[in-house]
Amino acid sequence: PQTYEIWKKKSFKKDISKRENMHYDEEKDEYTCHNGKQLKMSGTTHRKSATGYRSEISIYECEDCSNCPYKSKCTKAQGNRKMQVSKTFVKKRQKSYENILTEKGILLRVNRSIQVEGAFGVLKSDYNFSRFLTRGKNSVKTEFILLCFGYNINKLHSKIQNDRCGKELHEVKAC
Repeated sequence: PQTYEIWKKKSFKKDISKRENMHYDEEKDEYTCHNGKQLKMSGTTHRKSATGYRSEISIYECEDCSNCPYKSKCTKAQGNRKMQVSKTFVKKRQKSYENILTEKGILLRVNRSIQVEGAFGVLKSDYNFSRFLTRGKNSVKTEFILLCFGYNINKLHSKIQNDRCGKELHEVKAC
């Protein structure tokens, strides 16, 4: 998930305003805040994204936030704490989170971390490439392909010079 790295941080885990740090009772369909107050569902609304996807949003509101010692850390609202949650999105994000923690997910993340981005760094830093010299889709595509050819030829030349032909740089990991 997009927030995977943020979820691991100590500052995120200590933030009492985050939905992920509140206890959720699935039977009663309510959250419990840091002060022990219940955030009960007060209604639902629908949103339509720019792409046309329609989502259902559940609105939860705290029963009473007056005189709460944690209110300044929990919400900026004048009244009671309100929270909007898309249950479908939460389920899909949780499934994604569980997938990346499996053995296969860990292997995929490790293999992904050694891929492509280094090539862009070489093009920008070593080749001093900062912008395309041509305009138009086809011209830019042609220029980029030429850059890629040059990069691959340099890489092949380096492999030949260092007698690394037919050898893997890293051990190939099976999924």
